[in-house]
Amino acid sequence: MPRIRILTEADLRGRVTLDLGLVELIEQAFAALATRAVVMPPILSMEIAERHGEVDVKTAYVPGLDGFAIKISPGFFDNPKLGLPSLNGLMVLLSAETGIVQAVLLDNGYLTDIRTAAAGAVAAKHLAPRAVRSAAVLGAGLQAELQIQALALVRPFGELLVWARDPAKAEAYAEKMAARLGIPVRTVPSAEEAVAAAQVVVTTTPSREPLIRAEWLHPGLHVTAMGSDAAGKNELDPAVLARADLLVCDRVGQCATLGELRAAIAAGLLPADHAPPELGQVIAGLSAGRTTDDQITVADLTGTGIQDTAIATAAFQRCAAAGVGQEIET
Repeated sequence: MPRIRILTEADLRGRVTLDLGLVELIEQAFAALATRAVVMPPILSMEIAERHGEVDVKTAYVPGLDGFAIKISPGFFDNPKLGLPSLNGLMVLLSAETGIVQAVLLDNGYLTDIRTAAAGAVAAKHLAPRAVRSAAVLGAGLQAELQIQALALVRPFGELLVWARDPAKAEAYAEKMAARLGIPVRTVPSAEEAVAAAQVVVTTTPSREPLIRAEWLHPGLHVTAMGSDAAGKNELDPAVLARADLLVCDRVGQCATLGELRAAIAAGLLPADHAPPELGQVIAGLSAGRTTDDQITVADLTGTGIQDTAIATAAFQRCAAAGVGQEIET
């Protein structure tokens, strides 16, 4: 009888962490997306507006990997009022040979959180300037913490600026991250001030109104926008994408329907068939990344199924090798 390994969040946290190894794993996944016959269908997305909620389903098959993951990722953004997390979810790993379920990863969104942060690090590795004195983050939630931890792995910086709509949350974030990173972290009163002082800016909010204006951009700036992953979300003024010297998407088709690219096309600032390079193409050397220190670069990250398959496969292999988790017969 087939056996399924059940892995809890605690099991997974003990075997999969946000480190350079994970960044490399996600980097290799993006490269595979550009160079191999990956099957990655569009995201299945459902909005539950009356509950301020949404559910996304992502998957990808990668030739050569033993399995493929199907991820269910709910986000219910009023949950904190009930004392519950906004994000949770799980992944199911199936055999790429037989389709039999190999594992259920009850990660409560943990794997999604860290693979998303790792993708931000990959984007910075290939698009950010070599020397980063100051980094900035817009937002003060969990992903704001993880994105900056991941950024520090590939582009060490000496100062962090944070802006959030809630000043109290920004102050709490600054205190926590100063202790974690061991560098000065300060809040700023406006997103404009954060952008002006930084060489790398990461946006980590579910905003539906632009937070960064095109006129704030300056030579040598890199922006990673990862909050816009559903129709209606928008962290960047559409003119930001038009003004950038280089725009890179994680997946052009997704970004054109869910990401910042969608807003720029809708505003008529980029043509409907605009096809910027994808991150995997840059990694694989099929398209150029940053070529000069004074370029303005933007990464539009919407989250891809290949990231989920990559991290779920690695997590399952590590846990199985260590005998972690509970096996059940079906």
